[in-house]
Amino acid sequence: MLNITWFILWGLLWALYFMLDGFDLGLGALMPLYAKNDTEKRMILNAMGPFWDGNEVWLITAGGATFAAFPKTYAVMFSTLYAPLLLILFALILRGVAFEFRSKVESHSWRQIWEWCLIIGSFAPALLFGVAFANIFKGIPFDAQGMFHGDIFTLLNPYGLAGGLFFLFFFFMHGAIWASVKTKGMTAERAKGIAPKLWIITLILAVLFLTYSGFATTLYNNYLSHPVLFVIPLIAVVALLMVRVFMAKNNWWKAWFASAVTIVMVTYFGITGMFPNLYPSSLDPAASLNIYNSASTQGTLKIMFVVVLICVPFVLAYQIWHYIALRHPVTEEIIHDEDAY
Repeated sequence: MLNITWFILWGLLWALYFMLDGFDLGLGALMPLYAKNDTEKRMILNAMGPFWDGNEVWLITAGGATFAAFPKTYAVMFSTLYAPLLLILFALILRGVAFEFRSKVESHSWRQIWEWCLIIGSFAPALLFGVAFANIFKGIPFDAQGMFHGDIFTLLNPYGLAGGLFFLFFFFMHGAIWASVKTKGMTAERAKGIAPKLWIITLILAVLFLTYSGFATTLYNNYLSHPVLFVIPLIAVVALLMVRVFMAKNNWWKAWFASAVTIVMVTYFGITGMFPNLYPSSLDPAASLNIYNSASTQGTLKIMFVVVLICVPFVLAYQIWHYIALRHPVTEEIIHDEDAY
């Protein structure tokens, strides 16, 4: 039972990370579309700035949970996906540095350099996380010893790229909605004009990706064996449609929450389809790592579960308070504050 519980928690941690960091990755990657001058750029930066590093906590937590609960999966995952994960790490570092360094020198060229670092540091993780998880859904070519038979180009297969584009545009849309609720003036108006267009592209990519998954993966096997599980993709579809409904009603906060629910459900769609596998092998199905053959001891899982029950509610409570306290839109007056980016 603890193995299944940790599988659900593992999926939840990744879903929370994509839900929260997704909006600032998408917003940073498309910043030039929303911001046309330095004031507007600073509004975008301050719409992300107080949140991005807190959002990264869930990435660290997801990685830590994988290491603690499923150490063999952690080891094989980080060796077989070494190149894309290293690129993601460098990109996230670049993005974090860009936030702090952009305003250190009063120079247009200096600021442009760090703005492009922010754009690249946001674009690359959004794309590469999609490529990585699509390949996991499809299966990674590794053997019983955990040796990867391929290179980074092996991961850039059609299904992997389809997953990358799906993640990328979903995060674009998620970020556009965030800009619509967290900024004012022309920046918000541009975001409100772009978000519906991104929704259409996201919807098309979602349909294509879910259809492609039926041919390239075995994700649907669990759903066909247990039809009640179809409630997961059904909620995702309804939530995605409600995003557009709320956009039409100019209710952007509800649109953002609907988008967040969609991200969580899409993540669980893939994770539920893999169950009980955590890291399937396309080379040798018998070498696939699941919640039983890659798990820590029951004692470790029990101790870690107690730690999660005690600590995670505090982290959630703090982050909820953080978002509530900083829920007000960023205005031109706010960015002149000495604590602004």
